[in-house]
Amino acid sequence: MNDDYLWDGSGRPDAEVERLERVLAPLRSSRPAPDLGALGRRPFGAARAALAAAAAFVLALSGLWLAARRPTASWEVTRLESTPSGTVSAVERLRVGEWLETDASSRARVKVGLIGQVEIEPRTRMRLVDAGAASHRLALARGVLHARIWAPPGRFLVDAPSAVAVDLGCEYTLSVDESGAGLLRVRSGWVGVEHGGRESFVPRGAACATRPGAGPGTPYYEDAPEALKQALAVVDFGPALDRPEAVRIALASARPEDALSLWHLLARLDGADRAAVYDRLAQIVAPPEGVTREGVLAGNRPMLDRWWEALGLGSAGWWRQWLTHMPPAAS
Repeated sequence: MNDDYLWDGSGRPDAEVERLERVLAPLRSSRPAPDLGALGRRPFGAARAALAAAAAFVLALSGLWLAARRPTASWEVTRLESTPSGTVSAVERLRVGEWLETDASSRARVKVGLIGQVEIEPRTRMRLVDAGAASHRLALARGVLHARIWAPPGRFLVDAPSAVAVDLGCEYTLSVDESGAGLLRVRSGWVGVEHGGRESFVPRGAACATRPGAGPGTPYYEDAPEALKQALAVVDFGPALDRPEAVRIALASARPEDALSLWHLLARLDGADRAAVYDRLAQIVAPPEGVTREGVLAGNRPMLDRWWEALGLGSAGWWRQWLTHMPPAAS
């Protein structure tokens, strides 16, 4: 071996060694080599904390895995099939996101978790939207649904094509035709109906029509004069040119108990029509202290709510909170 090619580190290296040094210098780390002996001297508490953190991480991953594999929430469904020899029943499960449909000869009974029950008539199509602890929700595409709920207000909702029905502790029937138009009829308790900020409070013995693009109409008692019910349909869903005459007929045919309908009209009309409704309602139930004609005609919400309470139908603010804070409608 020729020793002339070796550099012992003294003096200046030759050009080839300098070139290699320039290449290798960036690859060298200035960080000192780890003290492997110190790892064995680490305090036991620190090691235990590291193990606990690792165990918590593994448990979190396991929880996510189990949650992903947990069965989807579902409700019990009893199908009732009419046959020449009688009614045949079969029990199945309806899971969130699934549709339930009946034909011309079948019905179905659905347990709404632990808070009530729903029965659907023939030719009905509905979907289970939510079966959680805080919200029980269905979507009714068409057909007839009978609901009986004994839960606190706001726990059960039904999305229809033209409105959302919010249970306020009640029993009711909701029907939807092929066009998406609906009719709500309340047998006990109250139901709130809402669409696009337009709301109706429907008590026992009253009904409320809904229409796609318009939302809920003016609620009315089912024993109200036929002239009043027909006039309200024109006011809510008819041509604008026919509205003034329909308002006149509604006011002329309204009974004292029809203050329910007149109060709702105040929020749906404006101008001369609203003024006419104010005057007729004031004849039936005097505006309470602090409620002025000017304020009501200007659409003052607190004044309208105070007048509602004077009708003896409960607190409008209390009803409204369940419509304001309900979960978003089904997509």
